[in-house]
Amino acid sequence: MPQMAPISWLTLFFIFSTTLILFSIMNYFMISPETPKSLEKKIEFPSLNWKW
Repeated sequence: MPQMAPISWLTLFFIFSTTLILFSIMNYFMISPETPKSLEKKIEFPSLNWKW
């Protein structure tokens, strides 16, 4: 069984590591978080009619 040179093992390690990191980054940034519906509501204050 032929053995691989250590340089090729090192290049394989770097290739697989970079692909893992790239796919992880792509997976993290593909999902956009949705804003909760309660934050979109405006706070309404009741109008105060002063009767003197």
